[in-house]
Amino acid sequence: MYSNDDYLLDLLQESGNLDPHEVQEAVIHKGKRTALEYLMETGKVSEELLAQTMAMNSGMEYVDLSGFVPDAATLELMPAETAVKYHVIPVGMEGGRLSVAVADPLDFQAMDSLPHLVSFPLDFYCAPKSQITQYLTEFFGYQKEADGSLSFSGSEAAAIVTETDAPIIRMVTELLSEAVVARASDIHVEPLEKRLRIRYRVDGVLQEVASHPKHLHAPIMARLKIMTGSMSIDERRVPQDGRIQARVGSKDIDLRVSTVPTNHGESVVMRILDKSSLLLGLSDLGFFSDDHATFTELLGLPDGIILITGPTGSGKTTTLYACLNTINRPDRKIITVEDPVEYQLAGINQVPVKEDIGMSFGAALRSMLRQAPNIIMIGEIRDAETANIAINASLTGHLVFSTLHTNDAPSSVARMVNMGVKPFLIASAVRAMMAQRLVRKLCAECKAPAELNEKQMRALGLDASRTADARIMGPTGCPKCKGKGFRGRMCILEIFKVDDQVRGMVNEGLSTPQLRKRARELGMRTLREDGVRKVLAGLTTADEVIESTMGDAD
Repeated sequence: MYSNDDYLLDLLQESGNLDPHEVQEAVIHKGKRTALEYLMETGKVSEELLAQTMAMNSGMEYVDLSGFVPDAATLELMPAETAVKYHVIPVGMEGGRLSVAVADPLDFQAMDSLPHLVSFPLDFYCAPKSQITQYLTEFFGYQKEADGSLSFSGSEAAAIVTETDAPIIRMVTELLSEAVVARASDIHVEPLEKRLRIRYRVDGVLQEVASHPKHLHAPIMARLKIMTGSMSIDERRVPQDGRIQARVGSKDIDLRVSTVPTNHGESVVMRILDKSSLLLGLSDLGFFSDDHATFTELLGLPDGIILITGPTGSGKTTTLYACLNTINRPDRKIITVEDPVEYQLAGINQVPVKEDIGMSFGAALRSMLRQAPNIIMIGEIRDAETANIAINASLTGHLVFSTLHTNDAPSSVARMVNMGVKPFLIASAVRAMMAQRLVRKLCAECKAPAELNEKQMRALGLDASRTADARIMGPTGCPKCKGKGFRGRMCILEIFKVDDQVRGMVNEGLSTPQLRKRARELGMRTLREDGVRKVLAGLTTADEVIESTMGDAD
């Protein structure tokens, strides 16, 4: 119960508050308890008496916290996890020194560690343990378990929203809830030299939404780490990863949490994974009817590899999940290997990569093939081992989906060759390559007719004849889009189907420009050309397309 029960019994006897015969009786009858616990349960020793005795022995003042209500500023001065770990509480601030009540002054680990974990000089007081426990449960959002330990009430799934009044908990709750309402894809909590900056990424654009005093950084970080249930609160020197599962309003939300130490403290980015996006079809992603028909045909193939390419943040994973959502049927066995598993899909076997225990992409794939799947999804082809296993799987009757980091579709061949994959294997296995980017969609509520200037026309390769009957629109701004003029994002695509002539070209090791020329002859629209279609349809703007396809030579 306390750090040194025998010593406490001696103190109580020396102070005249406990008779030696009572101690002897406690030793005989204690059972599985300590003698001190027996004496406290039988009323021979009260918590108040014990706290007063320890305070006197330690040179501390005794403080009675019954009825004490801290102010919000005091609560923010100590991270909640520090208070619970050492069973201490902040009770006030005066002259630049923080007053802290402890239950056990003989817990020397706590007394030595606390000055290094709090940003202020400390003055210690001793209080009854039950009062400190009540304080932690009432104001820090913890709950007492049957064994007497404390657990955080928000660590369970779907626990972002809580009714506790603890200000840090409220602050984090509002931070996450507002991000969901704003349709943010990422939350950035960044310590700067003199303040804490909060930014959301909405429709691919970062925007600052709040600025807080620097001293709030530690308790906010602690709260977020506690909510993951897996991240170390005391470790601030190395990057950590975790996950928070919650329900905000009517939405089930996953947050992928990543921390990294910076010169001003730990920075955290939380990727919001909205499970409602799993219900998206290809048309919801921005596929026009002709591309939709082409890709649906590819999804019906019995075997081969379909590659989705593009840089980080171009929506490749969302497109992969939309593909799986389209073809997920009870008569098909689908297995995925992902690093990490971002969304949990009903009816699909998902395997997480865990490099630290030898569960690499290659190891996972080899095991997956023994599970007799019809369809395999590989989060990313990163090396020759993964590529060759994927190719072998496709050549033995499996349909394989994966991603690559390339700028356009034809470059996928060169990327795999550079990994060490033989060209004849690529030619035999790959059925199609699709590159994509994301552009912001104009707000449907407030977009208005607009005109393209000469520079935009030239960049998009347009002339007056193509824009005469077009429905070109521009941003305005309204409450629905928060005055931005844009709401949501869509894909622009280039789909490169592999025919017999292309297979021959790949097998011969021809260059990317030659493959690209053949792709154009087959009718492949480039990323910029697909973007132009969406500009002319009034779905996005010329500047969005130009910016996202700067490397498109065509």
